[in-house]
Amino acid sequence: MRVLGQRTPTITHITQKPIKDVGGTVELTCTVLYSQEFPVIWTKINSEHSIEPVTISLGGTLVLKDTRFELLQKGDSFTLQIKQIQETDAGIYECQILMGLSSKITAEVELEIRRPPVISDNSTRSLIVNEGQAVKLECYAGGFPVPRVSWRRVNNGILSTGRSIYRGNILHIPRVTKEDRGTYYCIAENGVGRGARRNIAVEVQFAPVISVPKPRLGQALQSDMDLECHVEAYPPPAISWVNNGVQLLNNQHYRISHFASSDDYTDTTIRVITIEKRQYGDYICKASNVLGTTEAVVHLYETIIPVCPPACG
Repeated sequence: MRVLGQRTPTITHITQKPIKDVGGTVELTCTVLYSQEFPVIWTKINSEHSIEPVTISLGGTLVLKDTRFELLQKGDSFTLQIKQIQETDAGIYECQILMGLSSKITAEVELEIRRPPVISDNSTRSLIVNEGQAVKLECYAGGFPVPRVSWRRVNNGILSTGRSIYRGNILHIPRVTKEDRGTYYCIAENGVGRGARRNIAVEVQFAPVISVPKPRLGQALQSDMDLECHVEAYPPPAISWVNNGVQLLNNQHYRISHFASSDDYTDTTIRVITIEKRQYGDYICKASNVLGTTEAVVHLYETIIPVCPPACG
């Protein structure tokens, strides 16, 4: 639009994209030419266009009633100053020369605010899977600059690249094993503040695994002897001892005890009391849960000299 006898107004300069910290101060300058007959306006535009633009200033007058904002006019330059910057101040600011009801000349500047990382609620919090299944842990973080996401295990352990694949926001374990269970840490960092961290608990359900510290034990007649099994399983298994096809119970001949050191570790012991000849032989330690059943054998044989402990006295 050209007015007869006048030059067309134009915007010759606007501040380049500034990046500021929360609490700081920024100045956005718009320099215009030949706009004496037309109002110069600063507005803030919502980038998603979900709300109407907010008019901040009109000509040399500040319209927005916010003490953090100030309009400084020097010649043909209109400078919008924002003090004590808040995260909500980030966005697009538009300088306008209003030519008519449907005509205006504009220039935009985007103000970006450095923000510390915040891990989003749509990130994984915990997971329960069966051994052998694929696992995907997701971690999404907001902030500016865009946070970098990394992964760690408990005690800051490095992830095994042989079993896991991690590409930024997603950690993928194609075939999970019981060794993969535990706590994982999603860490988001962008150089602002101390970063953000989320703990992700991964529970792996697996069939029992039994280890026997002493598969063969000898003891003399009329002495006591302890037979042991270490059971690893999740969910916690049902544990039993069997001898000659009969499940053993607590009585005057046997004392059975289980000690769970965690949800997936149980030590089980059977004490054979005042051993008789018929009690020598194989004792089967059996453990079962919804994923399977496993058993191991402890062989008790006769010796001449009592073994201490438990036969001490």
